[in-house]
Amino acid sequence: MTDRAAPLTGEASADPIQAPGTPESAWRAWRGLADLPLLDPVRALPVTAGRTPRVVVVAAHPDDEVLGFGGSLALLADAGVRPVLVSVTDGEASHPGSRSPLARDLRAVRTRELDRALSRLRVRAHRSALHLPDGRVGAHEEELTDRLARLLEGCDLCVAPYSRDLHPDHEAAGRAALAAGAARGVPVWEYPVWSWHWARPAEAALPWQRAARVQLPSVVSARKLAALDCFRSQLHPLGDGPGDGAILPPEELAHFQRDFEVIWQ
Repeated sequence: MTDRAAPLTGEASADPIQAPGTPESAWRAWRGLADLPLLDPVRALPVTAGRTPRVVVVAAHPDDEVLGFGGSLALLADAGVRPVLVSVTDGEASHPGSRSPLARDLRAVRTRELDRALSRLRVRAHRSALHLPDGRVGAHEEELTDRLARLLEGCDLCVAPYSRDLHPDHEAAGRAALAAGAARGVPVWEYPVWSWHWARPAEAALPWQRAARVQLPSVVSARKLAALDCFRSQLHPLGDGPGDGAILPPEELAHFQRDFEVIWQ
């Protein structure tokens, strides 16, 4: 998650991501989430005789995969799956208006944060950093599709950001994953991130007909909470300047502190 230069304000905005969002209390009050069909990500994986399933998990920025799919990642890891985690960008542009010294080192900072988060999730993964420019993934979508198609060769499942999440990097990464999956005959699951902010319960724009709920055991939920705390550059202001605000203030982080995750199949 990246590219929101300041915390939410009470002002209206033409950009749904910049505008005030749906509080987590509204989502928790909606029965629709509890009524979603349950999915066990381990049992749902294709089984190929003689080898462990191969899973590629795509993130537009280093933290998206933990926010939207971190608990499911932990469940897969506990079952012996060692996924390939693809960081499309390095998340270096999360604070484009910041003059903080930390902002100049965000590429390395965010990589270290993801390393720590994966350790807390107890996920051992193969890592692939593509280093596409943060905030401009759409301009490289054809290249990204080709690179993902190569990574998906011999793969059983791809997991990627929701292709209509309204964040341009998320959408480009999701579209590229869907195209690469189609080219390789690999199913793609999508995980929403910003949708929890801009959408409303029962939002017709979201594909609830193909939504599923992954229930996280308490021990896995605790590991995810610990992992989320690793993304300090996104959870707290980089400094006191106008461009230093937290990308994930508490009201946003609450969407990812649930004891379940939602994916589109």
